[in-house]
Amino acid sequence: MSVELVHVGFGNILAMNRVIAIASPGSAPTKRAVQEGRNKGVLIDVTNGRRTKAVVFTDSGHIILAALAPETISGRLQVGKGGLLIKAEQSDEKGEL
Repeated sequence: MSVELVHVGFGNILAMNRVIAIASPGSAPTKRAVQEGRNKGVLIDVTNGRRTKAVVFTDSGHIILAALAPETISGRLQVGKGGLLIKAEQSDEKGEL
């Protein structure tokens, strides 16, 4: 089984084969899930103090907060499948290509 890694900003990388869903943080159910994850100790914040734009749910039950939009993360996954490798060194200070 191959592992597809996607850069989600600030030197942080996700294994996309473990991702179940990527959601926007604005809805009440997502906010409740984030709060429950924080209480359970399964919340991982990779925003580097920036505003949360995406909430990533994994098959292990972990919830990851990212500063990139869900569309950006899924777009990077599609670029990775097309043969272009995404390296952390290619990103700028904002975590974008």
